[in-house]
Amino acid sequence: MTIHQISVFLENRAGQLAEITSVLAEHNIDLRAIHIAETKDYGVLRLIADKSQEASAVLLEHGFILSMTPVVAVAVPDKPGGLAAVLQILGRENISVEYMYSVFSRINDRALMIFRVEDTEQLCSLLEENGITPISAQQLSIQ
Repeated sequence: MTIHQISVFLENRAGQLAEITSVLAEHNIDLRAIHIAETKDYGVLRLIADKSQEASAVLLEHGFILSMTPVVAVAVPDKPGGLAAVLQILGRENISVEYMYSVFSRINDRALMIFRVEDTEQLCSLLEENGITPISAQQLSIQ
Protein backbone atom coordinates (compact mmCIF):
# COMPACT_ATOMS: atom_id res chain seq x y z
CA MET A 1 0.00 0.00 0.00
CA THR A 2 1.87 3.04 -1.21
CA ILE A 3 0.97 6.70 -1.42
CA HIS A 4 2.31 9.41 -3.70
CA GLN A 5 4.90 11.86 -2.44
CA ILE A 6 5.72 14.99 -4.40
CA SER A 7 9.35 16.14 -4.39
CA VAL A 8 9.83 19.74 -5.48
CA PHE A 9 13.31 20.99 -6.32
CA LEU A 10 13.95 24.46 -4.90
CA GLU A 11 16.44 27.26 -5.12
CA ASN A 12 17.81 28.33 -1.75
CA ARG A 13 16.07 31.68 -1.59
CA ALA A 14 13.75 33.37 0.86
CA GLY A 15 10.05 33.12 0.09
CA GLN A 16 10.05 30.03 -2.09
CA LEU A 17 8.35 27.83 0.51
CA ALA A 18 5.72 30.52 1.05
CA GLU A 19 5.14 30.64 -2.70
CA ILE A 20 4.59 26.89 -2.95
CA THR A 21 2.30 26.63 0.05
CA SER A 22 0.32 29.69 -1.11
CA VAL A 23 -0.18 28.24 -4.59
CA LEU A 24 -1.45 25.00 -3.07
CA ALA A 25 -3.73 26.87 -0.66
CA GLU A 26 -5.19 28.94 -3.52
CA HIS A 27 -6.24 25.65 -5.12
CA ASN A 28 -7.68 24.28 -1.85
CA ILE A 29 -5.00 21.59 -1.59
CA ASP A 30 -4.25 20.52 1.97
CA LEU A 31 -0.92 19.16 3.14
CA ARG A 32 -0.70 15.95 5.15
CA ALA A 33 3.08 15.99 5.61
CA ILE A 34 6.01 18.17 4.60
CA HIS A 35 9.77 17.79 4.85
CA ILE A 36 12.62 19.84 3.46
CA ALA A 37 16.19 18.75 2.90
CA GLU A 38 18.78 21.22 1.76
CA THR A 39 22.27 21.54 0.48
CA LYS A 40 24.27 24.72 0.00
CA ASP A 41 22.83 25.30 -3.48
CA TYR A 42 19.33 23.81 -3.53
CA GLY A 43 16.60 22.17 -1.51
CA VAL A 44 14.18 19.31 -1.95
CA LEU A 45 10.71 19.81 -0.55
CA ARG A 46 8.91 16.52 0.00
CA LEU A 47 5.20 16.69 0.63
CA ILE A 48 2.11 14.56 0.89
CA ALA A 49 -1.03 16.39 -0.27
CA ASP A 50 -4.67 15.44 -0.03
CA LYS A 51 -4.95 15.75 -3.83
CA SER A 52 -1.54 14.64 -5.09
CA GLN A 53 -2.32 14.64 -8.82
CA GLU A 54 -3.90 18.09 -8.68
CA ALA A 55 -1.06 19.41 -6.51
CA SER A 56 1.50 18.14 -9.03
CA ALA A 57 -0.35 19.72 -11.94
CA VAL A 58 -0.69 23.07 -10.16
CA LEU A 59 2.98 23.16 -9.18
CA LEU A 60 4.06 22.25 -12.71
CA GLU A 61 1.83 25.01 -14.11
CA HIS A 62 3.65 27.46 -11.83
CA GLY A 63 7.03 26.38 -13.17
CA PHE A 64 8.24 24.15 -10.36
CA ILE A 65 10.35 21.10 -11.14
CA LEU A 66 9.08 18.01 -9.35
CA SER A 67 8.85 14.26 -9.29
CA MET A 68 6.39 11.78 -7.82
CA THR A 69 7.67 8.96 -5.63
CA PRO A 70 5.91 6.03 -3.98
CA VAL A 71 6.28 6.01 -0.18
CA VAL A 72 4.76 3.99 2.65
CA ALA A 73 2.89 5.50 5.61
CA VAL A 74 3.13 3.53 8.84
CA ALA A 75 1.35 3.98 12.18
CA VAL A 76 3.98 3.72 14.89
CA PRO A 77 3.17 3.35 18.59
CA ASP A 78 3.56 6.84 20.08
CA LYS A 79 5.69 5.79 23.03
CA PRO A 80 9.39 5.38 23.73
CA GLY A 81 10.72 2.63 21.47
CA GLY A 82 7.73 2.62 19.11
CA LEU A 83 9.75 3.74 16.09
CA ALA A 84 12.73 1.64 17.15
CA ALA A 85 10.61 -1.53 17.02
CA VAL A 86 9.57 -0.83 13.41
CA LEU A 87 13.13 0.04 12.39
CA GLN A 88 14.44 -3.16 13.97
CA ILE A 89 12.12 -5.18 11.73
CA LEU A 90 13.50 -3.39 8.69
CA GLY A 91 17.06 -3.87 9.88
CA ARG A 92 16.61 -7.63 10.37
CA GLU A 93 15.46 -7.89 6.75
CA ASN A 94 18.24 -5.61 5.48
CA ILE A 95 15.82 -2.94 4.25
CA SER A 96 17.60 0.39 4.11
CA VAL A 97 15.59 3.53 4.81
CA GLU A 98 16.53 6.24 2.34
CA TYR A 99 14.70 8.83 4.44
CA MET A 100 11.64 9.21 6.63
CA TYR A 101 9.57 11.97 8.18
CA SER A 102 6.40 12.37 10.21
CA VAL A 103 2.84 13.15 9.18
CA PHE A 104 0.80 16.00 10.69
CA SER A 105 -1.90 13.73 12.14
CA ARG A 106 -2.29 10.59 14.20
CA ILE A 107 -4.52 7.52 13.91
CA ASN A 108 -5.73 5.68 17.02
CA ASP A 109 -3.11 7.33 19.24
CA ARG A 110 -0.33 6.25 16.90
CA ALA A 111 2.17 8.59 15.31
CA LEU A 112 2.37 8.38 11.52
CA MET A 113 5.65 8.15 9.66
CA ILE A 114 6.49 8.23 5.95
CA PHE A 115 9.18 5.78 4.80
CA ARG A 116 11.05 5.89 1.51
CA VAL A 117 12.77 2.62 0.64
CA GLU A 118 13.94 1.06 -2.60
CA ASP A 119 11.21 -1.60 -2.71
CA THR A 120 7.94 -0.34 -1.24
CA GLU A 121 6.07 -3.58 -1.93
CA GLN A 122 8.68 -5.56 0.00
CA LEU A 123 8.34 -3.12 2.89
CA CYS A 124 4.53 -3.41 2.89
CA SER A 125 4.71 -7.21 2.88
CA LEU A 126 7.27 -7.28 5.67
CA LEU A 127 5.26 -4.91 7.83
CA GLU A 128 2.09 -6.95 7.35
CA GLU A 129 3.97 -10.17 8.22
CA ASN A 130 4.87 -8.48 11.49
CA GLY A 131 1.34 -7.32 12.29
CA ILE A 132 1.81 -3.74 11.10
CA THR A 133 -0.66 -2.56 8.48
CA PRO A 134 0.59 0.28 6.29
CA ILE A 135 -1.70 3.30 6.26
CA SER A 136 -3.72 3.77 3.08
CA ALA A 137 -4.19 6.97 1.13
CA GLN A 138 -7.86 6.81 2.10
CA GLN A 139 -6.99 6.76 5.81
CA LEU A 140 -4.95 9.94 5.27
CA SER A 141 -7.85 11.50 3.30
CA ILE A 142 -5.77 11.52 0.14
CA GLN A 143 -7.54 11.35 -3.20
